[in-house]
Amino acid sequence: MQAPPIWQRLLAAVIYALPWADAVPFGRALFGLFPALQWLTLPALPLALLQNQIPFGGFLLFLVLFLAVVRNPQVPYLIRFNALQAILIDIVLILISLAFNVLLAPLGGGFALRTLSNTIFLGTLVLVLFAVIQCLRGKEADIPSLSEAVRMQLH
Repeated sequence: MQAPPIWQRLLAAVIYALPWADAVPFGRALFGLFPALQWLTLPALPLALLQNQIPFGGFLLFLVLFLAVVRNPQVPYLIRFNALQAILIDIVLILISLAFNVLLAPLGGGFALRTLSNTIFLGTLVLVLFAVIQCLRGKEADIPSLSEAVRMQLH
């Protein structure tokens, strides 16, 4: 089978900036310890600005991606697959962020909370890097359970 064109692979990879933008706040403690890690936030910067400058910017971006990309059969499958997978990763991160703010924030910024936050940040970094590399190779990033749910939605 022929690999998808480079523009499709690049576009599929860029979509993972969405979950990365929501994972960056979890790395605050690590940025204090290792300032060089702040360079990792650059790919998320345009989306973070969009989400902060436009009211409901994150929600509008989600709707555009879901309705114009994922649900559009004219968009190539690789882009649709990765857009939906990035959206699902982002939804999980948003739910974790809400749980942090509602349940764990009253406990303060203790060692356990910082460790959990760092773990979420590093786990998302590995997940996004894996997905981006697979996109650039022209393959689906096969993430257990998540990719199966994406395939069920797209078929």
